[in-house]
Amino acid sequence: MSKKIPVILDTDNRKANHKLETLDEIAPINAPFPMPQLKRPVFPPQIFDIADYGAKDDGTTKNTEAFRQAIAACNASGGGTVFVPAGKWFTGAIHLKSNVNLYLMEGSEIHFSDDPSDYLPVVFTRCGGVEVMNYSPLIYASGCENIAITGPGKLFGHGQKWWEWSERLNEKDKVGPKLQDMAVKGVPPAERVFGNPDVGLRPQFISPIHCTNVFLEDFTIADPGPGWTINTIYCENVIARKLTIHAHGGPNLDGIDLDSTRNALVEHCLFDVGDDAVCLKSGLNEDGRRVGLPTENVVVRNVKVLSTHGGIVIGSEMSGGVRNVMACDCDYDGSERGIRLKSNPARGGVIENIYYRNITMHRIKAEAIVLESTYAAWGAAQNQTNYPSFRNINLADIVCDGADMAVSVKGSSHKPVENLRLERVVVTGAKKGMLYENVHGLTLENVSCNGSSDETITITNCVEVVKRAVKQISQI
Repeated sequence: MSKKIPVILDTDNRKANHKLETLDEIAPINAPFPMPQLKRPVFPPQIFDIADYGAKDDGTTKNTEAFRQAIAACNASGGGTVFVPAGKWFTGAIHLKSNVNLYLMEGSEIHFSDDPSDYLPVVFTRCGGVEVMNYSPLIYASGCENIAITGPGKLFGHGQKWWEWSERLNEKDKVGPKLQDMAVKGVPPAERVFGNPDVGLRPQFISPIHCTNVFLEDFTIADPGPGWTINTIYCENVIARKLTIHAHGGPNLDGIDLDSTRNALVEHCLFDVGDDAVCLKSGLNEDGRRVGLPTENVVVRNVKVLSTHGGIVIGSEMSGGVRNVMACDCDYDGSERGIRLKSNPARGGVIENIYYRNITMHRIKAEAIVLESTYAAWGAAQNQTNYPSFRNINLADIVCDGADMAVSVKGSSHKPVENLRLERVVVTGAKKGMLYENVHGLTLENVSCNGSSDETITITNCVEVVKRAVKQISQI
């Protein structure tokens, strides 16, 4: 049933006549660390139209089997494009396979079922940084190469019915502690089965795991899913570009979570989400340390962030470490926090070689910049001594107009922040100034906090401090 059409598609009487790929070039990546020049994957020209496999665009017929058959045929034929025409297509879980590009035509809408049984059998994934057998993500791929979701269509997660399960990851419910206890006791992930309504955990919207060459471009998330929106786990060579993600109304609705992911580019995206816009993670506590895979070599550029919890965030599930990250040429407007790095003595881990450049922020509700080593979150047990390390953190050309607090950096007395450098950082209209605590190697150059009720810059328990053209230091 494949159609060998190289670029233009005009199937039957639908007169799609639509280019399958937006072939604008990906600009070179110039990072201050070794980073490959990521490229879009190339797919064979053959087309597999889901309508040819029995899919109905009436918005009510469940098309799970039609998607499965089209994807299987595409994969078996050596790869190509699974084409979703204009219309409303209702479905359960979609599982991608190697060398498959799921293309969403202009006017196409994929609406996902909110029945948990449509996401069984369980699959291997990570939930909140812990490996588990759980409900399938709405779109899932495991161990695949060269996979893509592209095109100007829209995805609707219909996740509202799942949101009542949100408390299951914290201490208010027995489910989260049970999973964490399994991880502490070394129960194999294959035996951590949580895919039933009594102990099920909310699945992600889009989540490839153990995949190489993952490409996401152009589409819109128009309605949120059960939890995190895009969550790459143990993936390598990931590109997410020109995406529009709207995800409000429920808990933990992050935009993109790069989880133990290597070589990733996020660019030209718009995030309007209920939690963090772009968040870098690498596993939770004991399970994260057992796996021991960092997130590394990540570039985030030219993204727009609206109302979120954080703009580009690292942590808190970062027990495997996060390193070699550059975020540049981004704009945050109305988020709770702007730049945020967070861990605690249960998480541990190392955050290092981080570069934020050319960031503009507006109307930040809490801190414009915050580094915290005692972040309170689920699984943050008391009396832990896995103190996190923050080192080689560089922030340059940061401008913020409006915040509750300009900067809050609180390193641990056990492991102070090492080598923190701020250059040309200007915050205006903040209610509170800047605080630097427990930092070894602090450089402040052309840094100011003005136009606020408290313009002071307070430095406590810091050594090797260098100051050049810094406004109003109150304490050393």
